[in-house]
Amino acid sequence: MRDTRGVTAAEYAILAVGVVIIVGGAVLGFSPYLVNAFSDAGTVLTSTQASLPAAAR
Repeated sequence: MRDTRGVTAAEYAILAVGVVIIVGGAVLGFSPYLVNAFSDAGTVLTSTQASLPAAAR
């Protein structure tokens, strides 16, 4: 019987690198939309907090 643990680890490493590349590309591709979404969420949170009574903050 051959020991194939090293081969399996290499396959998982290649798979992990592929996932990182795909996720990184998606983040770069959607970055304008992500910036707008987080900016809008921050604006909503800030305005909601400002509208609360001082005792609730």
